[in-house]
Amino acid sequence: MIDKHDLHHEFPEYYDRIHELKTNNSHFARLFGEYHDLNREILRIEEGVENTTDEYLEELKKKRLLYKDKLYGMIANP
Repeated sequence: MIDKHDLHHEFPEYYDRIHELKTNNSHFARLFGEYHDLNREILRIEEGVENTTDEYLEELKKKRLLYKDKLYGMIANP
């Protein structure tokens, strides 16, 4: 089973805040979009739709974590 890592699953308690930031903060919206695209690429690799090396997949996961940290900082600190 593949875990979901979209922000609404990661931080369900901040659903409204995430929506507010996506709507009103262009920097957040851009980072959110990049995070979403990165997460989608990782899911495609994990599901076997795309093939790559384990090292590349780990790099993508580290990058996703950096994005998530940045986004969480914006979400949790109004």
